[in-house]
Amino acid sequence: MNFSDPFLILAIVFALATIACALWAFAAQRRAAKAEAQAWMLNEKVAQAEERTRLLEDQTATQIELIKAQAAQSANAIAEQLIKRADENAKSRDNLTQARLEAQLKPVAETLAKFEAQVTAVEKARAEETGGLKAQIAQLLEASTATQTEARKLSAALRRGAGVQGRWGEQMLRNVLEMAGLKHGVDFTEQVQLDSGRLRPDVVVRMPKNAAFVIDAKCSLTAYLEAQDASDEIAREAAYVRHAASLRAHVQQLSAKAYWDALEISPDFVTMFVPGDGILTAALERAPELMTEAMDKRVIIVTPSTLFALCKAVAYGWRVEEQAKNAVEVAALGRELYKRIADMGGHVAGVGRSLSAAVDKYNAFVGSLESRVLPKAREFEKLKVDHGKSMDELEAIETAVRPITKLDVGQSPTLTLGNDPTT
Repeated sequence: MNFSDPFLILAIVFALATIACALWAFAAQRRAAKAEAQAWMLNEKVAQAEERTRLLEDQTATQIELIKAQAAQSANAIAEQLIKRADENAKSRDNLTQARLEAQLKPVAETLAKFEAQVTAVEKARAEETGGLKAQIAQLLEASTATQTEARKLSAALRRGAGVQGRWGEQMLRNVLEMAGLKHGVDFTEQVQLDSGRLRPDVVVRMPKNAAFVIDAKCSLTAYLEAQDASDEIAREAAYVRHAASLRAHVQQLSAKAYWDALEISPDFVTMFVPGDGILTAALERAPELMTEAMDKRVIIVTPSTLFALCKAVAYGWRVEEQAKNAVEVAALGRELYKRIADMGGHVAGVGRSLSAAVDKYNAFVGSLESRVLPKAREFEKLKVDHGKSMDELEAIETAVRPITKLDVGQSPTLTLGNDPTT
């Protein structure tokens, strides 16, 4: 069963919608039958209540007639009073019966009102869902029609010849390379002339260390398109066999060109791009040995998915190469920074030596002042000379300048980046 057929999908959708509507109708019918049974029971109760009311009315009428007969025999005042009391009793019984009937019918009325509201809501929801389903089915039909139209346009364009097929394959190849992270004109180049113009590959992909490899996208799809439009299974199978033979012939042509010899540094293979996994699968089902034969002839057959993985590896190699170049620059900057720090350390050491010499001179000056000058100056105090101010005590500086560790400028440090030590 082909589940990709849009009409089969529509039939399944309509079948599911029909089943859902039937289930909903069955449930609604059951609820309606239950409500009808309840209404019938309530009607029976109403009929019984009406019968009791009628009996009471008959009894009341009989009593009134009796009272009137008795009143005719007795005084008119007593008869009128009895008639009035009988009327009041009849009215009270009527009111009581009416109240009991309303009390019994009120839950039924509420239940019927709720049921009616629920049925209305269900009907509204069903109408909305049906409308939404119809809209979605219409959109699905429009999308399917548009897809079929575009597929017919593409198929018609590809049947015009190898030139159109080649341009479509080149565009597919360019899209895959750019999605893999390779830049046009930087990481890959199109329509490069090799071997003095004798060879002109579709794409040359650059790799680190000035290496490169060739990608070809000129495989013929005519037989594959004929298989898609074949009217019977025999013609379709024959077209698929021709398609496998066409790919095998293209492999032989690429192997004979030997693109790897025309490049300065290149792995000894050429990449043959097939713009669709289904296209390659159809050929491999008729020629399972096609991949092995191609690899024996140094031709790697790739589809958009496998080429994407291959080009991702190339892009990763370029990132590693760029990181290695940056690592060399970082090592050079580190060596220069180390040298400048060593020079600055020498200057700081000179400042420290100058500070130490100044402290030594200060301490010598203080020693000479205390031992030779101040003793004579204090003799003025013994002679009661009014000098106005006493002389402060001078103390030597005992704190020494902290020496710094000398850097060896002649020996540069070793920086380890990854697994390679860089000096």
